[in-house]
Order: sequence, then C-alpha cells, then structure tokens
Amino acid sequence: MNRFQKLTLGTAAATVTLFAVGGLVRGTGSGLGCSRWPHCHDAELLPSISDTAGMIEYAHRGMAALVIVLLAVQLIAIVRSPERRRNAALLWPTLVSVPLVLAQAGLGAIVVATDLDPTLVTIHFATAMALVASVMLAAVNAIWLDDTNRAPAEDRADPGFTRAAAVAAAATFVLLLLGTFVRASNSGLAFTDWPLMNGKLFPTPFTGPAAVMFAHRLAALIGGAATLWVLIRARNAPQRSALRVRLSTFAAALFAVQVLVGAAQVWSRLEAWAVVAHVALSATIWALLVALWTASRRIDAAAITVEDPTEPADPGTSWSDTVTAYWQLTKPRIIVLLLITTVPAMILAQRGMPSPWLILATLIGGAIAAGSANSINCYLDRDIDEIMKRTRRRPLPAHRVTPQAALTFGFVLGAISFLFLGITTNVLAASLALSAIAFYVFVYTMWLKRTSTQNIVIGGAAGAAPALVGWAAVTGAVGLPAWILFAIVFVWTPPHFWALAMKYSGDYAAAGVPMLPSVRGPDETRKQILLYSLVLFATSLLLVPFGQMGPFYVATAVVLGGVFVYKALQLFRDATPALAMRLFKYSIVYLALLFSAVAIDGGLSDRVLG
Repeated sequence: MNRFQKLTLGTAAATVTLFAVGGLVRGTGSGLGCSRWPHCHDAELLPSISDTAGMIEYAHRGMAALVIVLLAVQLIAIVRSPERRRNAALLWPTLVSVPLVLAQAGLGAIVVATDLDPTLVTIHFATAMALVASVMLAAVNAIWLDDTNRAPAEDRADPGFTRAAAVAAAATFVLLLLGTFVRASNSGLAFTDWPLMNGKLFPTPFTGPAAVMFAHRLAALIGGAATLWVLIRARNAPQRSALRVRLSTFAAALFAVQVLVGAAQVWSRLEAWAVVAHVALSATIWALLVALWTASRRIDAAAITVEDPTEPADPGTSWSDTVTAYWQLTKPRIIVLLLITTVPAMILAQRGMPSPWLILATLIGGAIAAGSANSINCYLDRDIDEIMKRTRRRPLPAHRVTPQAALTFGFVLGAISFLFLGITTNVLAASLALSAIAFYVFVYTMWLKRTSTQNIVIGGAAGAAPALVGWAAVTGAVGLPAWILFAIVFVWTPPHFWALAMKYSGDYAAAGVPMLPSVRGPDETRKQILLYSLVLFATSLLLVPFGQMGPFYVATAVVLGGVFVYKALQLFRDATPALAMRLFKYSIVYLALLFSAVAIDGGLSDRVLG
C-alpha cells in the first residue's frame, strides 16, 4: 500500500472518528458547550480545561479541522498526479468531499446559533453521512488502483448483489437520519420498555415522539433485514468473493451489536456511553456498506461473469405449478411435525383449552415462520440439493423457482410471521419464532451443516422452538415445563434424523455434508442413536415432577420411550436399512403420541403449575 492509499484510508478513518466525537457531543449534552463559532465563548477562542462541555465541543471542531486538512492534502495529491487526475473514481469523490466538509462546518455553526433545532441537526447529520460516503468511495477506489487489491480471477461478477448492497446502504442511510431526528427531538425515551412500545408492537396514540420512534424502529427492522440479505447472498454465491463476504459479515455483525446498543440507550436512560457507541457504530456501519457497494461495483467491472448453475434457463411454468413450487419450498410435511409440539405446549401452559382463536393464530404464525426458515434453507442448500437423490426434485434444483425468488419469499414470510404473531399473540412469541428462523438459517444451515458432525444435534434447537412459542403465546413468558418440552424435542432430533441419514449416507458423502453416518460410520451412529434414545426416555420423565403430569402421561411416556429404546437397541445389534427406517418412522409416531399425552393430561388436570 503506497502513501496515497494510506492517506485516503486515514482521511476515511478520521471522518468516521469525527462523527463518533459528534456522538460524544450529543451524548454528553455538549452541543452548546461553546456558545459561539468559531470562538468558544464571547471573549475566548478556546475553552478552559475545567469546562468539560466546551472541551468536548471544541474537540469535535478540531476533528473537523483535521478532516478538512486531510481532504485538502488528498485533493492536492490527486491534482498533482496525471494518472490520479484522469481517474474520475478518485477525482470526483474527493472534489465532492471538499464542499461537503465545508458545508458541514457551516451547518455546525448554524445548528449552534439555532439552539440545536431538530430539523437542522438532521440535515447536519445527513451532510455528515454524505461526506463519509464520498471519502469511502475515494478510499476504496484508491486501493483498487493497486493490482494486488483488484478482484481475483475467480471472483464472480454479480450485479444483483451490487444492487442489494446499494439497497442495504440506502435503507441504513434512512435509518441514520431517523435516528438523528429521534435524538434531536428528544424522542429517545418515548418508550422505556424496549423492545416493546408501551407494551405493544404498534404504539398508541401514534403521534409526536411515539410516531418518530416507531418510524426509527421500523427503519431498523428494514435495514437489518437488508443487511442480512446481503450477508446471505455474499456467503452463498456460487463463486463467492472473500472481500464481499468480509465486508458484509462485519456490517451485519456491527448491525446486531448496534441493536443491542440501541436497547442499552433505553435501559440506561440515554447514558453518554450508550449514545456515543450508537453514533459511532452508525457511522461505521454506513461506511462499511458504502465500501461494500463500491468494491462490489469494482468486482463486477473486473471479473468475468459466470452464470449461476442453479439459475433456471427458463423458469416459465403455469400459475398452478408456480404456486405448488412455492408451497414445496416451505417443506409442509416438516411444518406439520413442528406444529405437533405447539398446541400441547399451549394446553399445558393454560392447564386447559386456550382460546381457539389464540391456537389458530399461533399455528398460522408458527407455520409461516417455519416456511420462512425452510425457504431460506432451500436457497442456501440448492447446490447440495442438486447432488443428493433425495432432494433433486425440490423446486430449486428442479429449476421451477429462481434462487433469488426463493430467498425473497423466505424473507417476506419471516417478516409476516413476526408481525402476525406480534399482533395476534405477543411480542415474546413472535421474537422466539424469529429467533428460531435465525438459528436455523445462520447457526445450522450456514455454519454447522457443512462443517460439523454435530450439525443436527445443535441445529435441533430450531425445531424445538415451537414448544416455547406455544407456551409464550399463552402466558407471555417461558416457564420451566416449556423448557423441558423444548429439551424433549431437542434430544429427540438426533436419533430421529440420524436414522434417516443412515439410509442416505452416500448422498451426504457425495454432497460433502458431514452427517454422522457418512463421517463416523454406521457403528458409531447406531451407538449414538441408542445413547440419545436413553437420554430421551429420561428427559421425557422430567415433565412428571416439574410439569406436574399425571398417571396417563407417565404410562404413555414409559411405554413410548420403552419402545423407542427397544427399536434403537434392535438397530444397534443389526444395522440394516429397514430397521433404520422403522426407527425413523416410529420416531414421528413417538413425538406425536407423547405430546398428545401432554395435551390430554395437562388439559384434564385441574392443578395449577407452581
């Protein structure tokens, strides 16, 4: 990296730091620490050491001066070099940055003179973010001048990804503006019960600070979804770019931290550290997304376009075939299995039959959430689905739905499920369903499935979540019996799935998926199935003392669990595909009958949970 490239990176870093210091000004209430501009006070150019507010405000002005100097040096370096001067990607962002930083300084003076008018503060911040964008454009383009930093030959031109990065950046920009107006209008504590808004998903009355804060949180939801979209696309591209993956991962990770810091602002009643961290992260995320978009455009220009082998050449089908394909994306048979655990959990939580409307709403919302997770899973696994015989007829490998349409469908279903459950049940149930989607997509599908033999063990937590969702829908909380129901499904998942995987171990090996049977062999798999069946038997009995279950459940759990262990023992002694499939099929019957016993025993009992 040469000196000019270091200069552009230093200018970008100083610009982001400038707005972090601006967050310190806002967080400490030092915006009027210096009542005059450019002087601090009437007769003082600099504040006194004891004047903390004045020192903070003047530090902000000092950083602004440093950025102005760096930009001037950067512009001179470009003008003096014919090669750089002819490069519009370097010249124009720097030329735009100079008036922007001067306008920023002038707006700062106006903001002080108008006693921090909220509208002017927002315009001031918008100009600041435009400045961050322009210096990041110059920095990324300067780095690209070095041949060693250009797109590797294997990077794939992906204009669709570049557009998605632009959408994520635009959504984040709107979010930043709304966040600034929230701070400037003192609406940060319009609601003190984050993530709710006066106990609701939608605030009432919808006016004043409540409307401002709601708009900010809605923008955060959209911006977060757009950033996750970019991350998923970057990591699942047929020939993925390491640069796109790194930048999108950093942006998504910081966005998640930003959400927690935003919550900390509310919980701490706008403590200075939380406000400063929130502003600093905002500027950093925005800079990363601008850098991602710029770098992606460069990759598109430099790389050879390679068609996605999973993209259908001719997706044209009839309307009914299209509907059927989208329906199959949701994996409806798996959804039915998941919902089996929801209603019994609700009945046990109620100790009777909950409202039919509540049951229906929870089942609909849960089904949509499961369909969301399954659709995104189909998008992420489209390459291995095309290899495995068991999955080749799914909509994506069969070229009946485009990959991007499947991803869009999954995201839309996820948003609908959260809003639907949040409105018809409660935010806790909606959040648990959303967490299950995230866990299934990011932890199981994107991380564990292709890297660890424990993939289905840990990933089983997503399939166990419906029991928690059902309990939360009734009680608004998650009690110990709910966690035991969760544990039953969690422990049930490995022997259930490994029994099936034993039959298709060759498929998993061909696809490079490290399922236990294809990595450790059938002997180890049979041993693990038997061990898990014993743990499952014991776990199911925990519901007796902690869930206050009666004789009917006890008898059912003992008989069903005993048969499960017996079938696992049969498989342990004789590793035939027929015995493995019998255990697999019985495991489905086991789960359905065990949770039916929970519903019957819990619903008929008049006792109240302790």
